[in-house]
Amino acid sequence: MEEQSHLMQTLGGVTLTGHPVALPVPHDGTDARNKQDIGDILHQIMTITDQSLDEAQAKKHGLNCHRMKPALFSVLCEIKEKTGLSIRGSQDEDPPDPQLMRLDNMLLAEGVSGPEKRGGTAAFATATAAVGVGADNSIEHSDYRAKLCQIRQIYHTELEKYEQACNEFTTHVMNLLREQSRTRPISPKEIERMVNIIHRKFSTIQMQLKQSTCEAVMILRSRFLDARRKRRNFSKQATEILNEYFYSHLSNPYPSEEAKEELAKKCAITLSQVSNWFGNKRIRYKKNIGKFQEEANLYAAKTAVTATQAVAAAVHNSQTNSPATPSSGVLN
Repeated sequence: MEEQSHLMQTLGGVTLTGHPVALPVPHDGTDARNKQDIGDILHQIMTITDQSLDEAQAKKHGLNCHRMKPALFSVLCEIKEKTGLSIRGSQDEDPPDPQLMRLDNMLLAEGVSGPEKRGGTAAFATATAAVGVGADNSIEHSDYRAKLCQIRQIYHTELEKYEQACNEFTTHVMNLLREQSRTRPISPKEIERMVNIIHRKFSTIQMQLKQSTCEAVMILRSRFLDARRKRRNFSKQATEILNEYFYSHLSNPYPSEEAKEELAKKCAITLSQVSNWFGNKRIRYKKNIGKFQEEANLYAAKTAVTATQAVAAAVHNSQTNSPATPSSGVLN
């Protein structure tokens, strides 16, 4: 301690800001003198930010060139060695965040991210195939792909901004610590630890970005899948009406616009849904005629029974409504 006190007295002419000031070492003066010296040092520390760049560089150069700087650095290393023993080994590496891993897996599965910078092509194809591809939803499928591409583009744009900001800030802190290590002892391990702290702070921003992207994808999928369910869930009566028309016009299953409008009214569906249903029905029928032949025979028999019943009802109505035949006889 005597050596440190002697060193501090020797360095009494240099402070952090380069101003000459007497350090508060024990002497025969009063306590007021000591308090004034401490106040001067604190004032210099608080006004460091008011210095111009040239002034700061000049004073830093003066400190680096001081003949007692190596001794000061040695004292600081000794002090740090004593005070740093209690915190060694306390900063272990944190395990991977499970929530962040779940978000990464979800983005990969949806095709938003992947081994390629702009997202995995195979994963993206799988995600879009989940919505379904068919003659009735090609437009909707293209719309889904376009919106998913837009989400993916926004995600990667924001991710690049995040990575750039994180790298710039990390580089700035590393340069600052390396510069300060010329005056105070800073080990490479401490710089690495500080970089990890910065990355943990920035990871909250990354998690928010990935969370919002996953939510956007889920909303998009839900909207398109719900729309498909609504299109598919025709009532049993509507399906019966459409099938009856299809099999009764099997030689030319292409209803006119007037017929489509009538079927849409009967089934309580839209005109485009009628067109899509007949388009899909024709495709499925041509692919597997044998499978649908039994269904065709069933509807043909049903149509024949309906027609027979209609004829019988018409005959019965005509007989009931016809005038009575006058009986032959002599009037009195």
